[in-house]
Amino acid sequence: MSNADATDDDAPEMVQINLRLSEAFLEDIDATWREQGFSSRSEFLRYVARDAVKHPDFSRTGWKQVAANEHELRTEDAEFVSRGEVLAMVGEDVDDE
Repeated sequence: MSNADATDDDAPEMVQINLRLSEAFLEDIDATWREQGFSSRSEFLRYVARDAVKHPDFSRTGWKQVAANEHELRTEDAEFVSRGEVLAMVGEDVDDE
């Protein structure tokens, strides 16, 4: 990246990486970033990577469950659950509200 490309002297230099994904997964990513209002695929992937680094306690199993639930919602096969049920599923104590 040249200095002419930088818009803010305090911004960290961006480094390009290559990532191989299946076509179907990339289609899901593209649909998701558009639906979520991100301006680009790169912006979305940076956000997702940052979130994964900041919240490492959220397990791979948890992410798989989120993806499965998202699929169920999109295909209208979802079973809606309460906040308390969700917290119980992830092992959190539920305070009476």
